[in-house]
Amino acid sequence: MSSTINHLHHHHRIDGQISPLTSSCPHLADFRSRNGAKPFRALQDCLRVKPPGGRAGIRREPSEVPRCAACGDSSPSRLYACVACAAVFCHAPSGGPSHASAHAASMPLGGHEIAVDVDRAELFCCACRDQIYDRDFDAAVVLCQSAALKSAITVQSSGNPENMRKRRRVDYRPWSPDVRERLLMDNGSSVLDCEIDRPRGLRGLNNLGNTCFMNSVLQALLHTPPLRDYFLSDRHNRYYCQLKNAASGGGKRNGGNGGGDNSNGMIKGVKLCLACDVDAMFSAVFSGDRKPYSPAKFLYSWWQHASNLASYDQQDAHEFFISMLDGIHENVERDRGKPQSPGHGDCCIAHRVFSGILRSDVMCMACGFTSTTYDPCVDISLDLEPHQVTAHGKTSAKSHPSSNSEANGFSSTQIPTTSTLIGCLDRFTRPERLGSDQKFFCQQCQVSQESLKQMSIRKLPLVSCFHIKRFEHSHTRKMSRKVDRYLQFPFSLDMAPYLSSSILRSRFGNRVFSFEGDDGDDVAANEMSSEFELFAVVTHSGKLDAGHYVTYLRLSNQWYKCDDAWITRVNENVVRAAQGYMMFYVQKMLYYRASAQVCPS
Repeated sequence: MSSTINHLHHHHRIDGQISPLTSSCPHLADFRSRNGAKPFRALQDCLRVKPPGGRAGIRREPSEVPRCAACGDSSPSRLYACVACAAVFCHAPSGGPSHASAHAASMPLGGHEIAVDVDRAELFCCACRDQIYDRDFDAAVVLCQSAALKSAITVQSSGNPENMRKRRRVDYRPWSPDVRERLLMDNGSSVLDCEIDRPRGLRGLNNLGNTCFMNSVLQALLHTPPLRDYFLSDRHNRYYCQLKNAASGGGKRNGGNGGGDNSNGMIKGVKLCLACDVDAMFSAVFSGDRKPYSPAKFLYSWWQHASNLASYDQQDAHEFFISMLDGIHENVERDRGKPQSPGHGDCCIAHRVFSGILRSDVMCMACGFTSTTYDPCVDISLDLEPHQVTAHGKTSAKSHPSSNSEANGFSSTQIPTTSTLIGCLDRFTRPERLGSDQKFFCQQCQVSQESLKQMSIRKLPLVSCFHIKRFEHSHTRKMSRKVDRYLQFPFSLDMAPYLSSSILRSRFGNRVFSFEGDDGDDVAANEMSSEFELFAVVTHSGKLDAGHYVTYLRLSNQWYKCDDAWITRVNENVVRAAQGYMMFYVQKMLYYRASAQVCPS
């Protein structure tokens, strides 16, 4: 693993192991006895954090390049500053030369064994040639980072961002046109009819034959703030896209296809672009027309991308959501001519909005070696698994996946209590002991060992979609069923406890870690944007094979029920009581509750 666990017990190697935070280094104990109870608090003034919230290092002038006092080198190896005399020496890992160790050994009276990494502000024992951990030093680093973060907030609020590398959030300011802008608007636009009691873009979608699964997801996506702003600002122009596809594919333009938008011609011989039909949908829905819209052309295009789902049978809303994002991503791959990885989050608008990264740690229970993998995701699927009350009245909390209920064949001797979204996320990120049939091959032990697995979120998306697993399948009874269990979900959600940085802090101590492939700026960006607001809930009612999907939208501080072509205003208590299947949360910095109201009051 990376330097995430660089301050482990000095008897262990740091190549991906997990061990206790306490250090038994005798040289550190000797240093503390020489310099008092809190010898590192004075180092706080010698540390600097740049950018705010990033990695800590030794403070120095911008033009100053630290070099080893013995050999004069600045880059071949790590550089450490002696805590006792502030001299800088190099150290090469893996048994290489170490001028830092030579410096410590050359001092007859001792006391020069402890040093600080110049770039990372981490403690190092020159005699043991390993990194060590001290709670007092850790507290000095955290205090320095807290002071830097407060300073950054003060600079941002004062309107002087010169000292910040980039501003993470632009404060919302209401806009009103001046005289010149008003003249341009009057000459270049026409006034749309506006209903005071309904926000712009709230339009029903006609059911085209068991298509409530599609309508429910489309309503959520049409009002996803980053996605809505992207298409309404003409970032994907369907006319330009069709001309480009025609030029590259050599196709001919057909006449308009009836569908839901007759202004769109199709290109013969060129595969339909799903993003173009989404763009046409946004134009139609936000045109001011209040009559229900028929997304027939989009349905036809989606069938071309998901031919296995091309029928008028009822489909799963979550499966449609995934296939729709894949269809938009596939079009980007075809346009650019090379595969684009969704893990980076910048390949297409679908993944720019919904793509996050999950981190999975699998730890060997014999030696502590840890294998870490990262996987991109566009949603998080959560098990409904609350505390269970058995027939004997005893309460037990299960920490295993819902496959336990499959093994029990849907046992009816347990009465479920209320489940919460917070509880589901806690279980999702809770360490789980893998069974004997899932032994992990340890690279250090070179045999298969029992292991612990823990999930966490390395990178948060702009919009988090949580999918609740309400459909269970029993292999023993060879049957499926729907779980009609109530789930409490908050309107405001803080994702900070489920971040990889938070999970590792709870495991190793209150230290800001740098992950493999990350810098401290990415960690700070995650933590500063961890607050989310609920804006859409997709619900399912009925049975497994005969149900109905409905979406609840939060617009202008008011909730609306979107039931295909019918739009009604509802109380928030109705939403809280709904049987949530998919919940959509947007980062709070991108969601302004009052800004959704376009019409003048």
